[in-house]
Amino acid sequence: MADAPRKADRADRIDSSVPHSARIWDYWTGGKDCYEVDREAGERIRAVFPDIVTLARVGRHFIGRTVRYLVEEAGIRQFLDIGTGLPTVDNTHEVAQRAAPESRIVYVDNDPLVLAHANALLTSSPQGATDYIEADVEDPVTILREAARTLDFDRPVAVMLMGILAHVADYDEARSIVRQLVEALPSGSYLAVRDGTDTDPRYVKGLTDYNRSGAVPYRPRSPEQVAGFLEGLDLVEPGVVSCPLWRPEAQGAGATAFSPLYGGVGRKP
Repeated sequence: MADAPRKADRADRIDSSVPHSARIWDYWTGGKDCYEVDREAGERIRAVFPDIVTLARVGRHFIGRTVRYLVEEAGIRQFLDIGTGLPTVDNTHEVAQRAAPESRIVYVDNDPLVLAHANALLTSSPQGATDYIEADVEDPVTILREAARTLDFDRPVAVMLMGILAHVADYDEARSIVRQLVEALPSGSYLAVRDGTDTDPRYVKGLTDYNRSGAVPYRPRSPEQVAGFLEGLDLVEPGVVSCPLWRPEAQGAGATAFSPLYGGVGRKP
């Protein structure tokens, strides 16, 4: 019962009059945790960039392949997933704990709707642990301090930044956030990044319209800028590429070999 006031407070802070990226993403991937304003914004973007639904699914598949690689090949058992978005199928903890039930995962988001659903839907295996932090990506100090309640920063950790850094307007600030996070990690840790790029004019136009909606702006960058977030790390093959091309699998990699979503994984030496 102690959590009831907190949940009520979060519900009071949910603004259904302004579209939100997590809820729009949920709409594109077939979820129901969105409002009419989110569906309208999602449809406006789809009218300009019809492949947006495929792109959203490509982004989810990239997360799954990344987590499977980190658990099964890199031996990672701790994850810090920043900007997790609304719970859907194959969330980070589900993928990780299927392969290694002892995995520990900390999710970070600052949307009260995301956190309300996370409390109800994101559970852990008995051997592992899952925690949730209400914090902004622009506050890495708080994220690291709170994550240390669940994660052991003397052992390797994988930081996941999936579709979140483009919400940070200034590129230098975004890189500074990444540096602070990576500096707190021990050798053998990993950073996984995925973001939208400016490689498809239709996608850029769709996001331009989205950014006029009142939602927190999402600014696609160049593939080189996305790669810049992983500078100084040992890149996992094939490097920073269009997401369907990153270690594709026979099933679920996406319907196209090219996507304006670019991503990659790097290991801290």
